[in-house]
Amino acid sequence: MTKPDLSVLEKRLGHEFDDKTLLVRALTHSSLSGGKRTVRDLERLEFLGDRVLGLLTAEELWRRYPDFEEGQLAPRLNVLVRKETCAKAALHFGLDLFILMSEWEEGAGGRKKKAILGDVMEALLGALYVDGGLGAARGVYDQYWTPNLEDLSKFHRDSKTALQEWSQQKKLGTPDYVVLEANGPAHAPAFEIEVRVKGKKPARGQGKSKRKAQMEAAKAFLTREGVWNKND
Repeated sequence: MTKPDLSVLEKRLGHEFDDKTLLVRALTHSSLSGGKRTVRDLERLEFLGDRVLGLLTAEELWRRYPDFEEGQLAPRLNVLVRKETCAKAALHFGLDLFILMSEWEEGAGGRKKKAILGDVMEALLGALYVDGGLGAARGVYDQYWTPNLEDLSKFHRDSKTALQEWSQQKKLGTPDYVVLEANGPAHAPAFEIEVRVKGKKPARGQGKSKRKAQMEAAKAFLTREGVWNKND
């Protein structure tokens, strides 16, 4: 396999490495090193990059949501730094085309594996930090995470939590859930609940528990308002 032109990747990242070996190392999967010390793979840079990503994300959330408590920030951070999100970022930058891996791993679909893509993205952030400081890592972070932060972070929430946060952001107060019906035997109850938000049309949901009905009502409300995709 012909080695990829890393200058193309550097242009995408907006950073030219002073130490090119850092970039190569960040792209080298452990299947190629085979545990040999003569081939430096991405694992140590991944360890560092994971912390860099966490810091950048924590700072961005802290600045963007000045009124949020720690309990609201933490779950957002968790979803923004998880492997699946890092894998999406890797594909955004086209890292799958630059990963150095064994023929066996490549044949097994390694270039599309979320775990590998996520590891490489984290390692790249680590390499950027070592080569150019936090500013270099932030430059890449701002290309993917910052503009997509709202869409990425919403997947941490259930619909009831999402509605409460949305309502608070709109300064509409706390949603009120009202039980309209409670039927069925004790072992198989059925609830219909209406959620009410100040100045908005109520929405209803059904479920075998109050919480389930509340979640369905919140989901119906958010879907109607265009905040929640019906497939989320």
